[in-house]
Amino acid sequence: MSTFNTRDVTTHLSKPALSPDTEKLPDTQSAPGAFGALEWVGMENIAVPLNLEQSTALARADIAVDLINPNARGIHMSRLYLLADEHLSAQAFSPALLRQVLTECLQTHAGLSQRAKIQLRFELLLRRPALASEHSGWRSYPITVQAQADETGQFALQTSVQISYASTCPCSAALARQVLQQRFEADFPTPVVTKQEVLHWLGDARGGSAATPHAQRSTLDVEISLVPNTVVFPWRHLIDALEVSLQTPVQTAVKRIDEQAFATRNGANLMFVEDALRRVRSSLEALPFVDGYRACAKHLESLHAHDAVGMIERRTRP
Repeated sequence: MSTFNTRDVTTHLSKPALSPDTEKLPDTQSAPGAFGALEWVGMENIAVPLNLEQSTALARADIAVDLINPNARGIHMSRLYLLADEHLSAQAFSPALLRQVLTECLQTHAGLSQRAKIQLRFELLLRRPALASEHSGWRSYPITVQAQADETGQFALQTSVQISYASTCPCSAALARQVLQQRFEADFPTPVVTKQEVLHWLGDARGGSAATPHAQRSTLDVEISLVPNTVVFPWRHLIDALEVSLQTPVQTAVKRIDEQAFATRNGANLMFVEDALRRVRSSLEALPFVDGYRACAKHLESLHAHDAVGMIERRTRP
């Protein structure tokens, strides 16, 4: 019987022999002519690992520069790719790193470009504790980062996150309480009722479950402009603040005691989409690293076939 040896397997494609004079390779980008300027040219969906504070994330990067030289046919795509690959996968991910990448993009396109931008999309994993039990689990938060720089040294940085939470309709809750009152009145026509009878009735399906308010999973998308000279990305601080303001973020590992605690939170935090956004605005206004913000809340209705949506916005810190 033959033995399989992994050392016999070639794991890399062999490289073809290169021309000793690579300067003679044709370059169609430098072809003479009048082509016209373009606002943005670049690449999308470049796979790149990011070195985060306590983990590594697989990101998709979009990177581009403008093309101001009307006589140039195109930009140097490979230079953008190599810069993203060289820096993003090798250094700790930070605002300073993005500034460095964009600065070098402009340096390698001197005479061609005045502006450069990059956007990255990835999932941030955070371990979240259960509400009442000793359990915990991982939550995945979609993150985007956008940065733009120009040849004068101007640098702008935004980041966004999506939060999932539960929202129980205040109107539906009031209507459900009215049904419970009517059912109680029908079941107990006499003016005297014992405590034990009430407790039994509340625990019975006919009583306590006579009507329940509708609730739904909801989403909050928040994009913030970071104040100048931000050193680290404040994702955990931002997420914690938003979840505290909403009070009903979706959970990970739950036991019955956690589910009961979640039901209690929903009952204590009845929310229209307008209520959720007012809570979020108050939270964002208090965060020192937020310059401007835009937030969109969506309550994915369980009563209606359509969704309730609202948005708040502040361009810059007053």
